[in-house]
Amino acid sequence: MSPFEALLLGLIQGLTEFLPISSSAHVQIAQELLGLSSLTKPQLTAFIATIQIGTELAVVTYFFKTILEVLRAFFKSGLQPFSKQPPEARLGWLIIIGTLPIVALGLAFQDLIENQLRQLWIIGTMLIGFGLLLGVADRFAKKTRTIEQLDLRSGLVFGLGQALALIPGVSRSGGSITVGLMMGFTREAAARYSFLLAIPAVLAAGGYQFAKSYADLPADLLLATAAATAVSFVVGYAVIAWLLRYLVKGSYLPFVIWRVVVGSLILLGLWAGVL
Repeated sequence: MSPFEALLLGLIQGLTEFLPISSSAHVQIAQELLGLSSLTKPQLTAFIATIQIGTELAVVTYFFKTILEVLRAFFKSGLQPFSKQPPEARLGWLIIIGTLPIVALGLAFQDLIENQLRQLWIIGTMLIGFGLLLGVADRFAKKTRTIEQLDLRSGLVFGLGQALALIPGVSRSGGSITVGLMMGFTREAAARYSFLLAIPAVLAAGGYQFAKSYADLPADLLLATAAATAVSFVVGYAVIAWLLRYLVKGSYLPFVIWRVVVGSLILLGLWAGVL
């Protein structure tokens, strides 16, 4: 992998992680187009896991004040009855509860997720299918509930939406945002909670994959990985800030169109033998 290829993948990761268009799909497509045949599977796994950590550190940095407030409230009143806890403590419990589905399903179907599901046919189909589902939810849902109105049921349903992202092409933010819209949450509330919800799962998964395979990275690739992670962090932070401002008045329609176009191009490319 050349320094340019590494930085390009870091840029793609940062641009697509928080938009509901599936970062795993776009990084996978870029890998296919770049033809990174010189890398072993453990090396590529370590690289991808590390640049994902970069984007999640962007979330931690952007929401640092909120995270501190949640942690303080959680450890101060986390053992009180849920209904009597302050909103910040309840949010901490909801993030824990919402993380359980992706952890359980990720461990149960790890081999299937890492191997059989990572095919461009599946990615193209999921981009189109879940893109259309996002479009329907964004068009017809009520979009009146705020993040303060999260409860145990909605927190768990958000988590199930996030777990759908174990299928490449669905999108972690896209899955949770779609179910959030279906439950009546505003566009901004669904996006904000999906970002916070992703922190434990992505940091844990990325850290595990990196610890398991970082020894496979030679010195030159380790340096390229660090640079790509820095790019994914900076770009990811900018995307979070832009998206939350955009969603105050904007819709998810541009992302729906993007998903359908990219998914269709993938399927056409496979059908024509180009991919």
